[in-house]
Amino acid sequence: VRLWVEDNGIGIAHEHQEKLFKVFERIHPGTRYPGTGIGLAIVRRAAERMSGTAGVVSAEGRGSRFWLELGHPEGSTLDRPNTNGE
Repeated sequence: VRLWVEDNGIGIAHEHQEKLFKVFERIHPGTRYPGTGIGLAIVRRAAERMSGTAGVVSAEGRGSRFWLELGHPEGSTLDRPNTNGE
């Protein structure tokens, strides 16, 4: 399952995008955009614990598309075909 959240903000330069997912890393000073710099790091770590990940597709001046992908662990019941005829 992949969920997307899209905005029409200022966008994020490619060289700064991975910083968003590191704890306490900020692209802009807190006086311009409030926050602690941990939100997206928590999202990615939580997704990875559920066999998924999170990321961003963005370009300066064009907004951003953040995505969260959740998988399922190998060996889970989702990997097994239904043999009960249902």
